[in-house]
Amino acid sequence: MKAVCADDFLTDIIDLNPKIAIQAFKDLVLNRKNPAMDEFQVLESFRKNGLNQTADYLHALL
Repeated sequence: MKAVCADDFLTDIIDLNPKIAIQAFKDLVLNRKNPAMDEFQVLESFRKNGLNQTADYLHALL
C-alpha cells in the first residue's frame, strides 16, 4: 500500500470504469445548484483545486 495524491487516486478510479465515472460526473454536474455550473465550469473548478489530470481525463472522455 502506498499513499497517492487525490489527482492520481481519482484518475485511477476513472480508469477502472470510465463509463460509470462519466455518468457520475454528469450526475454531479446536473445536481450542482449553488451556483449551477456546466461541465466545463466544473472541470475548471477541478483544475483550480489541483485536479488537473482528473479534469483532463474526464474532458477527453466526454
